Order: sequence, then C-alpha cells, then structure tokens
Amino acid sequence: MDLSIASILALDGLTNGAVYALLALATVLLFAVTRVIFIPQGEFVAFGALTLALLQTGKVPGTVWFLLVLAGAAAVSDVFTGLRRRQPAARIGLQVLRTLAVPVLVSAVAIWAAPKGFPLVLQALLTLALVTPFGNLIYRLAYESLADASVLVLLIVSVGVHFALVGLGLFFFGAEGFRNPSFWDARFSSGGLTLTGQTVIIFGVSLALIVLLYLFFERTLAGKALRATAVNRVGARLMGISSNSAGRLAFTMAAFIGALSGLLIGPTTTIFYDSGFIIGLKGFVAAVFAGLASYPLALVGALAVGLLESFSSFWASSFKEVIVFSSILPVLLWRSLRDPHGEEH
Repeated sequence: MDLSIASILALDGLTNGAVYALLALATVLLFAVTRVIFIPQGEFVAFGALTLALLQTGKVPGTVWFLLVLAGAAAVSDVFTGLRRRQPAARIGLQVLRTLAVPVLVSAVAIWAAPKGFPLVLQALLTLALVTPFGNLIYRLAYESLADASVLVLLIVSVGVHFALVGLGLFFFGAEGFRNPSFWDARFSSGGLTLTGQTVIIFGVSLALIVLLYLFFERTLAGKALRATAVNRVGARLMGISSNSAGRLAFTMAAFIGALSGLLIGPTTTIFYDSGFIIGLKGFVAAVFAGLASYPLALVGALAVGLLESFSSFWASSFKEVIVFSSILPVLLWRSLRDPHGEEH
C-alpha cells in the first residue's frame, strides 16, 4: 500500500461513513425517544433505492401498494380504537381521514407520475414522499401499543418487523437488484485521487442534514419536545408532551433519513430487497460506539466504521464484514465494565 492507494481507500471509507452516520443518528434518535432498537432501519434504505429504481424504469413501484396497505391497516385500527373509547362517529371519521390523506394522495401522484419519465431529481423527491410515511405507520401498528414495554420486548418486536419488511420487500420489489444513476456525473482529479460528483453530493447532503437536525433539536418546539421525551418520558408527559406524538415524529424522521440514505448510496452499489439489513447494521454498530446516546460520538463511530470497512476490503476483502462487526465486541466489553447495570425494572 502506498499513499495513493491509502488516499483512495480513505475517501471511499469516509463516503460510506457519511451514509452510515445518517443511519447511526436515526438509530440513536429512535432509541433515545422510544427505547426501540430499530433493527429494520436499513429497510428504509432499500425501499428508497428500489423505489427510485422502479420509477426510473417507468413502473409503479411496489412501495405504493405497500403504503396503501399500511395506511388501510392504520385506518382500521383507528376505527376500532374509536369504537372502544366510544368516540363520536364524526371524530372517528376525521381521524381516519387524517390517516389516509397523505398516503392516498402521494400514492395517486406516484401512479400518475411513474410512466411520465420525470427528471431524476423529481423522482427522488417523490421517492422521499412515498417512503417517509412508512415510519409513522409502522410505529402506530407495531410499537405504539407497546410503548411502555421493556426494551427486550421492543427489540423482539423489531426483529419481527425486520423479517416482515424483508419478506414484503421481496414480494413488492422482486429479487432483482438495481443500481441507480448518479445525480451528478462530474469527476474531479487531483494527483492519483478522483472525486466523483456523487461523492460530493453524499458529503454535502450528509453534512447539511446533520446541521438541520442540530438546528431542529436546538431551535424548534417539536425538537425540544423530542429531547424532553428522550430525557424523561414521564416528566415529558406531565408537561403535556404526548409520548405517542413524539414516537410518531421520531419514526417519521428515521424513515426520511433512511430513504435519503438509500438515494445517496443507490448510485454507488447494487441494492437488493435485503441489502438494507447489512447497511443498517453498520449504522447500528456506529450507534453502539456512541452508547446509543450521543449524536457526536455516533458520527465519529460511523466514520470509523466506514474507514475500517474500506481498509479491511484491501487487506482481507473476504473478511471485511467479519472485521467490521467484530469491532463492536471490545466496545461492548468496555461499556459493560465501565457502566454496569442491574436488571431492568
């Protein structure tokens, strides 16, 4: 290895690390607000990349039908909840309308726009609009009624949701892999190092999103409500902050971040229906480096995972995944010795 190869590997590692950083931030956000270790975070990545790929071919993506199914299930849940609480019919109807409005509208636009062949940027925006509502709907259907359960129960639910999403992803998208076109085909060379336009976009979008998340948590009322819920759920409830609303918002943000990550990583690798698990797991490893609590440490951990993966692929490409995932063991051991915890009550 010489300096030129090391520079190429470092650039590749930082590029992947920027995407892992977004997933790690989403994982930390969900755990802090809802105590959910959300294993299926990577499925949002796969759904985003595959939805854009099918829009590129002029087909209606399976995301449309999946979104309508989830919205319909959530609407049925609203009806049963309203009847159980003996709410007026008008109030139940209004809640059902709120549940169905965005998914139905976005799906209708996608069905109309799919064969039109709109520019890549517009298709990417439509993809974000399709995948982002999944977060809210999945939280309502799978987690909301178990919001006060133990972390172990919520983890078991996450495993079930992961297997369900992978199976449904195979049904709606098929087994064929897709690689999306780059958003910017420019190339910048300096010595032996070449920087592609897509790499610039990945760095720029990741940095912009991290800054926007910081401003959201520091300057907006909704962001401060999420922070309050993360610090003390019971105290937040006493102050009038709905833990259900906080959970729905957190999952919506996580779905948006996952879909955006899928758009960013889609042009750099072939994405299959089950590719999201490995990608999301690397973001989870970065989040564990941060103790599932610190956003800055999650960012540092993600860049470290990206660099470790890149250099491992050079020295021992067959074992790069083993090396990356094994790196979590000393971190877990160190945290276990540093912060011993008793059983959860």
